Amino acid sequence: MQIRNRIKELRQVKASELLPNPRNWRRHPAGQADALRGALAEIGYADALIAYETPDGLMLIDGHLRAETTPDMEVPVLVTDLDEGEANKLLMTLDPLAAMAERDEEQFAELCHAVSFDNGAITAMLNTMMNNGIVPLDWADVLEHSGDTADVDAREQMTFVLSANDMAALRAVLNNIGGDKNAALMEMVTAWTK
Repeated sequence: MQIRNRIKELRQVKASELLPNPRNWRRHPAGQADALRGALAEIGYADALIAYETPDGLMLIDGHLRAETTPDMEVPVLVTDLDEGEANKLLMTLDPLAAMAERDEEQFAELCHAVSFDNGAITAMLNTMMNNGIVPLDWADVLEHSGDTADVDAREQMTFVLSANDMAALRAVLNNIGGDKNAALMEMVTAWTK
């Protein structure tokens, strides 16, 4: 099998000049947008957007949220020589292929212990991953290691992001409890963080 390099060039392009792909199937919730803004603020651009040329201009394949987030900035864009059909194939497979990667839990835990973030949205994103079973870590240990805890128990500093199913279960429990629902909620959160 012969594999071709489809990257034609790397260009700096004003993000607002890139055309959003009408077939883009990715939707970006507010939490992801907040985490991206935080990552860009702490790290900056370290990856290129991907586009292909059309008669109307450069059409995005990957990087829609980054382009929306920094419309006035000149951003790095990998310009491909793909045609529309090939671009659609890449648009369809890029994220699912990345999602198939398996994680070395030990290596990932070491990385998490070596990194700390100043931005709460990034921490919330990681908590969401943890709550959805994607990051099976003792996040309190990560917070303690990063020095973010000072004299306060790390579990008290965590932001919990619940899935829709978790919220439905929580609402059902709270609806069945009489009296002070806030106290009941705090009891459940305390139990979850032990």
